[in-house]
Amino acid sequence: MNPIEAPSNATVLPDLTPADAQAVFTRLTGEISKAIVGQDEIVRQLLAALFANGHCLLIGVPGLAKTLLVRSLAATLGMDFKRIQFTPDLMPGDILGSELLRDDAGRLEFEFQEGPVFTNLLLADEINRTPPKTQSALLEAMQERRVTVARRTRELPAPFLVVATQNPIEHEGTYPLPEAQLDRFMFSLKLDYPSSTEEVEIVRRTTMGELAELRPVADATTLLALQRLVRAMPVSDHVMQYAVALATATRPGVAGAAQAAKTYIEWGAGPRASQYLVLGAKALALLQGKATPETNDVRAACPVVLPHRIVPNYRATGVGHDAHALVEMVLKDVREPAY
Repeated sequence: MNPIEAPSNATVLPDLTPADAQAVFTRLTGEISKAIVGQDEIVRQLLAALFANGHCLLIGVPGLAKTLLVRSLAATLGMDFKRIQFTPDLMPGDILGSELLRDDAGRLEFEFQEGPVFTNLLLADEINRTPPKTQSALLEAMQERRVTVARRTRELPAPFLVVATQNPIEHEGTYPLPEAQLDRFMFSLKLDYPSSTEEVEIVRRTTMGELAELRPVADATTLLALQRLVRAMPVSDHVMQYAVALATATRPGVAGAAQAAKTYIEWGAGPRASQYLVLGAKALALLQGKATPETNDVRAACPVVLPHRIVPNYRATGVGHDAHALVEMVLKDVREPAY
């Protein structure tokens, strides 16, 4: 299965409109805000990725409520949710499941015990703390949305979405994800510290009285219908050309490369970036109730689609330009196609 294809599902899905999608988004954000203070842009981008059937990588220092955010999202969507704490001794079978020998009235037979990957929303906490072999087991499930154990292939539930977290300040005992594996995440979202006002409200909520209990305001069927709606949205040629031009502009040595790419980028984003720019623009447009994305929606998707897909070179490191800064330079260099 292509990583950006919506999963097949035998359930009859409701026909939704962009206005319906915007209403679902408003209900979800309203309910999530009972547990999460601030982080409005992160919540919006995370929901856009889920609407587009894409996996997300959350990067932030400890204590920024990354786990609480994903738990709250699962609660408001009414979906099955599981969490895996990644550690150096975690094995692929701990994620995918394994076959156990069972004695059934004197007859020995193998029985498959499902791992935590068999869920709708999976939180992969500190994914860079486990060795590459175990990382690959999860990333294969993300790519194929199925797993193979003991030579038998089993489909994962639909929807199946992974939100992984990383701690950017602690590197001892970690196994950074290679670029090819990072490419499987649709969005990479960077969480910042809350403002002073937001932090006061966080302290007030968490130190006085009971924590808010969230209720489901949508369900898995609604999410599948939204994913189908995203894929069905029409896209103008000039919008698609703009997305491809932005991805191409990050590739040094290629016709159409931006000056920033020629100077500061070692490797640029691949074709999957173009696909995710379009899908991300569609989902972001849908959150606003629009029937089709515009070039400004593509620009809005760039800071979360492109940075984890480009590799800065030694010149960029020397002058202090990180991947996010380089994406901003590329955005300034690439002219929008005429409509």
